[in-house]
Amino acid sequence: MTQLSSKEIIKSQSGAAGAFNVILIEHAEALAEAAEIANLGAIFQISENCVTYHGALKPIAVATKAIIESSNVPLSLHLDHAEGVELIHEALDLGFDSVMYDGSKLPYRENVETSKKVAELCRKYGATIEVELGEVGGKDGVHAPGARTNPDEAKKVC
Repeated sequence: MTQLSSKEIIKSQSGAAGAFNVILIEHAEALAEAAEIANLGAIFQISENCVTYHGALKPIAVATKAIIESSNVPLSLHLDHAEGVELIHEALDLGFDSVMYDGSKLPYRENVETSKKVAELCRKYGATIEVELGEVGGKDGVHAPGARTNPDEAKKVC
C-alpha cells in the first residue's frame, strides 16, 4: 500500500492512530504485522535518539519506508523529537511525511523563529509539523506545573 500521511491516517480512523517508535528494522516489521492483523493504520516514528544509535538516518529510514510501502494497511513515517534542522531536511528528502521539531533547549524566541522556518520547510514537502515550545512533563525529570508549554504562548505562535 502507498504510504499515507499521519494526517490522512488519523482522519480515516475517526481522529486517532497509534504512533510507535522504530529503533530496529525488526520493530518496523513487527509493528507492520500488528497493524495488518488489527487492520488499522499506524504512524512509525524514528527519533533523533534512534539516528544517534545507528549513526545515520538513511539506513533505518530506507528500511522502514520499504516495510511501510509493502504493508497492506496505511502507514506513515514520522521523525520524532528532532533538534537539528539538517536532520529534518534529510528526513523530508527521504520521504518522511511528518516531523516533530524539538527546540525546547533554545531560548523561547529562537525556538519560535526556528520552528517557523522548519514549518515552512515542511510545507514545501507537504509534510505536517509538530513543535515543542516548552517541555514535556516527565522528560528530564520535569514535573513542576510551570515547566510545561504555556498555552498562551502556543496560541501566539499558531
